[in-house]
Amino acid sequence: MKSVKNIQKITKAMKMVAASKLRAVQTKAENSRGLWQPFTALLGDLPSVDVKKNVVVTISSDKGLCGGINSTSVKISKGIYKLNSGPEKETKYVILGEKAKAQLIRDSKKDIELIITELQKNPLSYTQVSVLADEILKNVEYDALRIVFNKFHSVVSFVPTVSTVLSPEIVERESESGGKLGELDSYEVEGGETKGEILQNLAEFQFSCVMFNAVLENACSEQGARMSAMDSSSRNAGDMLDRLTLTYNRTRQASITTELIEIISGASALEG
Repeated sequence: MKSVKNIQKITKAMKMVAASKLRAVQTKAENSRGLWQPFTALLGDLPSVDVKKNVVVTISSDKGLCGGINSTSVKISKGIYKLNSGPEKETKYVILGEKAKAQLIRDSKKDIELIITELQKNPLSYTQVSVLADEILKNVEYDALRIVFNKFHSVVSFVPTVSTVLSPEIVERESESGGKLGELDSYEVEGGETKGEILQNLAEFQFSCVMFNAVLENACSEQGARMSAMDSSSRNAGDMLDRLTLTYNRTRQASITTELIEIISGASALEG
């Protein structure tokens, strides 16, 4: 009973810590949504585009006790890998977070291009994430980056999400072939930069903005899921404590009753 009480105290404390962290990161996440939305309007988000080199960027947490958000991200990443596999196609993983690393390294070690952990060791900032995005772009060759993360809706609700960032060459190809990116040619370009250079800069900036939002959304989902998990654990510990207390009281009462019967029986025997 004492150990259950101690566990309940720990889970309640962890819930309060998660709530505090959630409040700190939620405002950042909501503000960051305005960064990537203009890029989606301009360059689109085309998950169905057919390319040869895919890189799946799986975002997860470094710590556990936060429900199934990491397992969900890994399952979706594996699904994307299967969908984009083929004789002339190449798909690689970039992993952010210890939990996705632990799950993917078991059966997909040869396909992992880059692993980054301890992302939330310091408070998340755009500068920090843009450096990580630059490191990813330097270390991988890609036609499409598929960023897998959990989009935060509420403390009890998060939605697994995939954002697609295309390479400048693929954006130019899709623009020339018409479709959703066909309107790019209608914009006037000022300055001496070529269309290819502008698309290169836009793609890099788009990736860093999408990554910043994805990391913050996933951090919110992690803390929300941890709050829910710790709340459930606290309630389960309370239920267990009630059952243990009831069992203890019944056992104690039965022992007292037995002792009283023995005393009364002994006294009766002496009187007889």
